[in-house]
Amino acid sequence: MKFGGAAVATPEHFSRIAEIILTRLRDYSRIAIVVSAMGDTTNQLIALAKKVNPDPPRREYDMLVTVGERISIALLAMALAARNQEAISFTGSQCGIITCDRHSDARIMDVKPQRILSCLDADKIAIVAGFQGVSRKGEITTLGRGGSDTTAVALGVALGASKVEFFKDVPGVFGEDPKQNPKAQLFEYLSYDEALAIALKGAKVLHSRCIQLAQKNRMPLYVKSFCDFESSKEAGTYIGEKGNNFHISSPVFEEG
Repeated sequence: MKFGGAAVATPEHFSRIAEIILTRLRDYSRIAIVVSAMGDTTNQLIALAKKVNPDPPRREYDMLVTVGERISIALLAMALAARNQEAISFTGSQCGIITCDRHSDARIMDVKPQRILSCLDADKIAIVAGFQGVSRKGEITTLGRGGSDTTAVALGVALGASKVEFFKDVPGVFGEDPKQNPKAQLFEYLSYDEALAIALKGAKVLHSRCIQLAQKNRMPLYVKSFCDFESSKEAGTYIGEKGNNFHISSPVFEEG
């Protein structure tokens, strides 16, 4: 399950997300969560960096902006603990997301999720910081804007998940921005190629890299609304291959 910035915009949102996760636990005993930074936190951190240095060193830029997701994962773990559900938060490096050496636009080369698997084996929920990883040289890296979507798919692939669910402030993928055109078509199903074409046209529901990674691994994706989950928990947009709810046995990640 992946929750974006709009889903974690305020402290109250974390309580809402915790309830959605607990509802999902009725159907799935092992759940890993990926979260983005709260609302405009990343933009605020970037603006802060540029007040200090208009052209900040890329390494230090990554060190700064990864703070946003660390806030989100800790707060969500606290929200679940308040409901007597054990959860453990992990940064990208702690959960084994290995990237190339390129700062601020890194590619995921491998995922070594041993700590996540141990967490799930102990009947705890794993909460992972999106958008970030660690290079083979041990440096903190970020995946570029929208990178949390890619984190979610890569982690799902590495864990052998049955699917990846994305919770947004819209009920699925539309042909046009529904905030601009209230009559925009909501798609119940899209192939990977169709979803990728919509993303490349500028739609911001899912990042193109996450769709490409899902296609490589035949990982089913679902885009849902976090606003009315109980009334429509099986609604939304399914992205994948019809009649195929499994992915390949050998994970394939990104090229550096």
